[in-house]
Amino acid sequence: MTMTPAELAAQEPTLELLNNEAASRLARQSDSLAKIDTKAVFLIGFAATAAQFLATHKHHDLLAYCAFAAYAVSLLAGVQTFWVAEYKDLEPRPLVVNYARLTKELALIRLASSRASLFEENQRRHQKRARCWTASLWSLIVGLGLSTVALLLPT
Repeated sequence: MTMTPAELAAQEPTLELLNNEAASRLARQSDSLAKIDTKAVFLIGFAATAAQFLATHKHHDLLAYCAFAAYAVSLLAGVQTFWVAEYKDLEPRPLVVNYARLTKELALIRLASSRASLFEENQRRHQKRARCWTASLWSLIVGLGLSTVALLLPT
């Protein structure tokens, strides 16, 4: 649908609202991704420490080996959280080159559209990171349970 310049100018407040909302959603999404990364670092450190603790104490061998396997899965899933592709954002140079000669209304439409596309692309990455983190967490929980039993059972 094509708008006349007058129709486009009349939509400017709405376009600004949509553009600002898209920008704030991208900022919140970026913050959420950073929080997942922080949590993954915590899980990796905890799994490594728990594995080292188990290795230095007398334990039931079979259960301990199962716990070590769970810790390894936790570590690998935690590291995988970081390997998922990086967060995407608008690049400044293409913005200047492509939008500098546009009217404010057209630039707002394109910015909002670009931000919506970036949000969707980042959302897929966010979901992958969250799944990796969840796998890391559950593996750590299983490892801790197995470690506890391995340490408590007489050898």
